[in-house]
Amino acid sequence: MNEYGELLDDSTVKFERLLPGPIERVWRYLTESDKRAQWLCGGDVETVVDGHVDMHFHNVSLSCDDDIPRPEKYQDTPEKMSFVGKVTRCEPPHILEHTWEFGEESSEVCYKLSEEDDKVRLVLIHRRLESKDTVLSVSGGWHTHLNVLVDVLEGNKLRPFYKMQLQYESEYAQKLGLE
Repeated sequence: MNEYGELLDDSTVKFERLLPGPIERVWRYLTESDKRAQWLCGGDVETVVDGHVDMHFHNVSLSCDDDIPRPEKYQDTPEKMSFVGKVTRCEPPHILEHTWEFGEESSEVCYKLSEEDDKVRLVLIHRRLESKDTVLSVSGGWHTHLNVLVDVLEGNKLRPFYKMQLQYESEYAQKLGLE
């Protein structure tokens, strides 16, 4: 399994990770605000079709002490950001799909979980990304956040969030030909 995201088409990226189980535990890290805030963002997820999704990001809180300051490219954005969405599919503990509203843009994220022995395979697909810049940012962002999820689930010390984010954005620019 390749940790790097795969560009499925001009507006869709796919990631896979093998995570420590059980599946119900991983599901809680997708749907429960306090657990999701440890790797991605806080906020409520109503786990029913048409349920509301709140996403409250505070990436500074996801890093270790030896990280760099927030990169210059993020200095004009608030340290805390919020987005909303709507659940479009929910089959606990296997599938959660929701929209993600980026102001004028609207995309869709699907998390699929399946059991593999004592592990859980997460397949994450982010669709309807409207520009090359968004594909690049989302690719680097998901790679970084999924690394944080692995660290949290395995009980490891968090890695430097912004160092990872900049590294992966650079690598994805080359890998996806988006330089």
